[in-house]
Amino acid sequence: MPILGLPEEEYLHPGFYSCPGCGEFLALRHCLKGLGKKAILVIPAGCIPTVAGLFPRISYRVSVLNIAFEAAAAGASGVIAALKAKGVNDITVAACAGDGGTADIGIQALSGAAERGDDLLYICFDNEAYMNTGIQRSGATPFGAITTTTPIIGKRQHKKDMPLIMAAHKIPYIATSCSSYPQDIFRKVKKASEKKGATRYIHILCPCGPGWRVDVNRTVEVGRLAVRTGMWALYEIEDGKFSLSGVSRGLLDPSKRVPIREYLRLQGRFARLTDEHIEAIQAWVNEQWEGYRRMLGE
Repeated sequence: MPILGLPEEEYLHPGFYSCPGCGEFLALRHCLKGLGKKAILVIPAGCIPTVAGLFPRISYRVSVLNIAFEAAAAGASGVIAALKAKGVNDITVAACAGDGGTADIGIQALSGAAERGDDLLYICFDNEAYMNTGIQRSGATPFGAITTTTPIIGKRQHKKDMPLIMAAHKIPYIATSCSSYPQDIFRKVKKASEKKGATRYIHILCPCGPGWRVDVNRTVEVGRLAVRTGMWALYEIEDGKFSLSGVSRGLLDPSKRVPIREYLRLQGRFARLTDEHIEAIQAWVNEQWEGYRRMLGE
């Protein structure tokens, strides 16, 4: 029987090697439900190909092309061209990359695909650092987070805003989600997979137990706090129109948002933040939400 409106069919075999409580594989599971069986994944270096196992003992029940770190979008464009040459038009090609492979190493290929209007769905699984290679900071790492390359005082820059960077490409569909909200992921991936003819982009926040220094039984809780504090907003930009979705719809009023301190205190990566740093992060969050208010026309 379907649970909470999600399909029963699974496209990940059990037995993959992810860490307990992995937000990324929770998100991937529900992305695959949204994509369905007629999908080809193009996956660069990162946690997703590493922990899914080696051929022939792999966890995916859909076709997968593993490719170099920087080449997810370029590889997906090539798969699309091959399918087009064969007259196949009923398969969704989805590039699935981490934040490093999206916001840093792979941004040129992604931008090129979006500018050309290649008919692909790009999904960024954002755990806010290069987790697979040892928790190095990325352009998507938030201010103050301790990583192995920012070990003393944490990163000094705020997170790169990839969804709005993609919105500047004027593509027809951009969405954000979080691994703690599987129905939201399923709905948005299904919608994006049904929109054909141009690049679509979904950015999913995926809490990482080891990288965020969170108890593995609390990664879902931490993801929900990311949304309820406003640190991460759930929204869609469809044909240029911005709208908040899910829990985020009720958070325009700052008094409805959980104080940011409640989110930060659960994560060891923020252990060295001072009260002044926390106040600055809260001010940054409030500023982000004023930007959302303007995009809504309020």
